[in-house]
Amino acid sequence: MFVDVVVQWRIWATLLLLWMTKFLAAGSSWPCPQRCDCYKEVLEVNCSGRLLMTVPEGFPSSVQLLNLSRNRLKTLSRRQFSGLAHLWELDLSDNLLSMIEVEAFQGLQNLHTLRIRRNRLKIITVGVFSGLSSLRKLDISGNEILVFLDFTFHELSSLQWLEGGENDLVFISPQAFVGLHSLQELNLDRCNLTSIPTEALSQLQALVRLRLRRLNISVLPNYSFRRLSRLRSLTISHCPWLDTLASNSLLGLNLTSLTISHSNLTTVPYTPIHHLVYLRYLDLSYNPITTVHANLLGDLLRLQEFHLVGGSLVRIEPGAFRGLTHLRLLNISSNQLTTLEESVFHSVGNLETLRLDVNPLACDCRLLWVVRRRLRLDFDGRQPSCASPYKVQGREFRDFTETALPSLFTCRPARILNRKPQEARVEEGHTVHFYCKADGDPSPSISWLTPQLGAISSTGRIRILSNGTLEVRYAQVQDSGTYLCVASNAAGNDSFAVGLHVRGFSSRNRSSPFYPGGWIVPSALPAANISAQDPKAFPFDAKTMIIAVTMGFLSFLSSVAICFVFMFFWSQSKGQIKHTATIDFVPRTSTGTGGGGSDRAETGRFTMKLI
Repeated sequence: MFVDVVVQWRIWATLLLLWMTKFLAAGSSWPCPQRCDCYKEVLEVNCSGRLLMTVPEGFPSSVQLLNLSRNRLKTLSRRQFSGLAHLWELDLSDNLLSMIEVEAFQGLQNLHTLRIRRNRLKIITVGVFSGLSSLRKLDISGNEILVFLDFTFHELSSLQWLEGGENDLVFISPQAFVGLHSLQELNLDRCNLTSIPTEALSQLQALVRLRLRRLNISVLPNYSFRRLSRLRSLTISHCPWLDTLASNSLLGLNLTSLTISHSNLTTVPYTPIHHLVYLRYLDLSYNPITTVHANLLGDLLRLQEFHLVGGSLVRIEPGAFRGLTHLRLLNISSNQLTTLEESVFHSVGNLETLRLDVNPLACDCRLLWVVRRRLRLDFDGRQPSCASPYKVQGREFRDFTETALPSLFTCRPARILNRKPQEARVEEGHTVHFYCKADGDPSPSISWLTPQLGAISSTGRIRILSNGTLEVRYAQVQDSGTYLCVASNAAGNDSFAVGLHVRGFSSRNRSSPFYPGGWIVPSALPAANISAQDPKAFPFDAKTMIIAVTMGFLSFLSSVAICFVFMFFWSQSKGQIKHTATIDFVPRTSTGTGGGGSDRAETGRFTMKLI
């Protein structure tokens, strides 16, 4: 029995010795600096939030994750982390770093991720990133960096992701991004840049995603992103002064995703984006865009999602999405739309998701197609609701039954109110107005057609005014004919014809009144208003011109006569007038050879008759 006890004791002693030996060996290979937590299992050292003034010493050489964030580090000296060849991730965020010496990271050849965000760096010296040949992710956001110097990042040949936002950047040197051959994503947010750093960006020929946010740019000039042929996603947002995209500003890009949001665009940039035939996602939200015009987006053949949220949208014209056969999501919530007609789309068969909420929708026949598809369409959990008419106000689309739809979602055809004949007979140069008012539900739109049945616009000499009135300014003979007013809404159309007859100057009777017999504007037709005070009309007839010329000629002759009389009396006051004048002169001196060589001067005079 005693032998058994001794044997067991020896066994336990041996096991204890082996365990202690292993513990001591492990402790000697995994040292841990004071005020830090070390986790050998995951090869991590955590020194975050320890109020450290300097980088501790004594890190285990095999550490892969080192967290030095939320301390009071102010500088990093040369080769600060030498000996940590296996380090994979280094976090220096939320310190007081204002100076990083050249080659501070030398020896970290396996470092994959480096975070230096929210410090006090004002400039990054060329050579700071020396030795980081394997770095993939770099975050230097939230500092006070003013400029990216030439060749700042040229050692980072493997870098794929660069976060440089929330700095005081005012300039990016043309060669700042030289060497970033592998960079795929660049984010510049909340900087003081006033223009797109086109030259610097042109060095990033592998770039796939670019995000520019909160910049002080007002215009996107032509060829802003040249040589970025691999760029697929471009985001420009929160630029309150950006109101202009030049026609060729996006030329050279083959984007699949484009976002220009929270800016000051007043129209959809049809021309700059028309060549983006591979575009699948377009977001123009939070811009003061009022209208999506017809037939201008058809080149975006592969577009699948269109977002225009929180704008000033009041109308989407029929045919606006014609040609977009792959459109499956439309988000136009939080606008001022009263309706969305089915004719807006190329086909509603592919439409899967429709966001119409937070719009003052008028629930009439124009929205009947949406209500009838309410079970198949995905409203993304936000049901549209009616703002008018009063009998359905506040009701969501899902509240309507199929049997109630025909009686609730109705329209009243357009009808022209005043159909009294309008015939205007005027002389060339006058301005004519023809009035056309219509009624209907929804309110009809007014358009006018020329005698050749061409559409008349709101600009030009012949134009449509905001109240639907047709204005013909400085009427010409060729303007004569029958003009057609067309009132239309979703329920139907109505038309009304008016006549204009213009007499040219060549056939005018100069001695007759301005409106000769047979060429008058009938007083019984108040709807045709002729402006006789036109500045371009010739204001005088022949008789008036003759009288004016005669008066001018007589005034001239009177002035000349008065001058001659005055000269006559002035000359008489001077006495007898001489008719001749004698003038003495000294001739040129001649030199003789005889007479002892003396000089002889001759004198002379001549007489001149005065006229």
